[in-house]
Amino acid sequence: MKALNDQELHNLAMNIVGRQLEAEGYEFMGVNSKPKKNPQFVCLKDKELHFIVVRNVAYPEDPKSYDGALMAKMKDHAQKHKAKIYYAGVGLYNASNRNLPVYLNEEYLVEYEGLIEI
Repeated sequence: MKALNDQELHNLAMNIVGRQLEAEGYEFMGVNSKPKKNPQFVCLKDKELHFIVVRNVAYPEDPKSYDGALMAKMKDHAQKHKAKIYYAGVGLYNASNRNLPVYLNEEYLVEYEGLIEI
């Protein structure tokens, strides 16, 4: 069994959020899959610019809580571009035991409640 590394978990979280954005009619202007390079998604919807910061969150952390200092910095950046800023925290957990890592080709649980506007 191979545990997913940080980049793989981040990519998985981005795929989950990306599918939601696509389903809701967001148009992708830019996508950045590096975990520390923000925002991960720059999108247009209803002629408005949206910045979305994506984080994969390991158990027992709460996917709805975010780094306030980072998001304040991102909000300033978004305002300069007349954009809305959102946080998307995605909890990814091993399905059989949340204390174990998420393994490649094994079942996992997703805790994601959508975008949080900052």
